[in-house]
Amino acid sequence: MTLLFVQQVTDTAKHLVDTANHAATQLTAPAEELRFGDLIIKGGWVMIPIGILAVLGLVIFFERYFTIRKASRNESNLMVQVRASIHSGNLESAIAICRNSNTPLGRMLQKGLLRIGRPIKDIEGAIENIGKLEVSKLEKNIGILGIVAGIAPMFGFLGTIFGVIKIFYDISKTDNISMGVISGGLYVKMVTSAAGLLVGIVAYVCYHILNMMVDKVILKLETDAIEFIDLLEEPSK
Repeated sequence: MTLLFVQQVTDTAKHLVDTANHAATQLTAPAEELRFGDLIIKGGWVMIPIGILAVLGLVIFFERYFTIRKASRNESNLMVQVRASIHSGNLESAIAICRNSNTPLGRMLQKGLLRIGRPIKDIEGAIENIGKLEVSKLEKNIGILGIVAGIAPMFGFLGTIFGVIKIFYDISKTDNISMGVISGGLYVKMVTSAAGLLVGIVAYVCYHILNMMVDKVILKLETDAIEFIDLLEEPSK
């Protein structure tokens, strides 16, 4: 009987040790890594419009960035050639140079050269009108970036509300307030908020970068236009 009791105690102790070892192994096991794609999926359907806004904002930014950068290239050589042609009296050559440049400044100067012979105010008005058209071309679609910067965080807030609704719905359905039940709604809430804010911040920064680039182009065009008018007035001094 004593041997039987000792055997039972030994088996019980062995079982407890095995259970403790199994629990320790589970505690020390590495946690499953959460991937970026998994986070997007956990954000739910609200991530779709946020993703569309992100793609739209990036496409507009890079398209406008390269267009404005091309328009802001140094045109000092163009002014030198136009000045030399005007001083030599070769007006047709100056017009051809401006036409071949295919730049905002070239189109402005070409319009002014075609108005030579009229009062200087008419020439200034023609150059100013062309300048406004060129600037409006450069600013095309930049306003959409401002809209993206404002709408994206709103979609993130919408995702937050949807996540809270999901939390209460899951609790009412299971009558359980455990972390496993509410984690789905928390994922939606936090992921959509972070994504909306991130897209909004990036779009806001890109919007102001493009506006600063356009302002530099406008300043340069105004400076070159003044230099051109001074060039036309030189013979009358």
